[in-house]
Amino acid sequence: MKSRNSILLIFFFLLTGQLFAQQDSLKFKAERVVEEPAPEYKPYDPLSPARAAFYSAVLPGLGQAYNGKYWKIPIVYTALGVGVYFYLNNDDQYDRYRDAYKSRLAGKTTDEFIDENGTPIISTSGLIEAQKFYQRNKEISILVTLGIYALNIIDANVDAHLQQFNVSEDLSLKPALDYNRYSGKAGYGLSLNYNF
Repeated sequence: MKSRNSILLIFFFLLTGQLFAQQDSLKFKAERVVEEPAPEYKPYDPLSPARAAFYSAVLPGLGQAYNGKYWKIPIVYTALGVGVYFYLNNDDQYDRYRDAYKSRLAGKTTDEFIDENGTPIISTSGLIEAQKFYQRNKEISILVTLGIYALNIIDANVDAHLQQFNVSEDLSLKPALDYNRYSGKAGYGLSLNYNF
């Protein structure tokens, strides 16, 4: 009987201690709750991506300015400038070789690719190959510049889309224990709550 009373007494103390501990933890949690103001989001504008793309198509970099990404404007103009520079450089080289080729066809021996003794530094077939090479490089420069121009428009459009993507400040991943009543087994997992 004495052991039974002592077991009941220990059980009673454990139960009341557990209740007091739960009350203390509830008080502690209630005291720690601080209400933060809800973040303010811009209202959704479905035409904003199209507007940013249009601005970038009219003037490269203007769509980035519309999105507030001013640091991208020098990158856009540098990339376009590099493409234009290579086009102009290849065009100048093409003109040099073409003028020398035309001069040789006219029978002149005074082009820049003939040395002082009158011997050609570059043969006529070499001049033709150089013209083909620089013509191809001019075309590639045009394609690269147009590609950079298109990327400028795509970047402004995608950036305007992503600015309107609402991301909550409360991103949480909560582990959960799911008890299956029929099989008597516990199922472990993670719950991810997604609100639209």
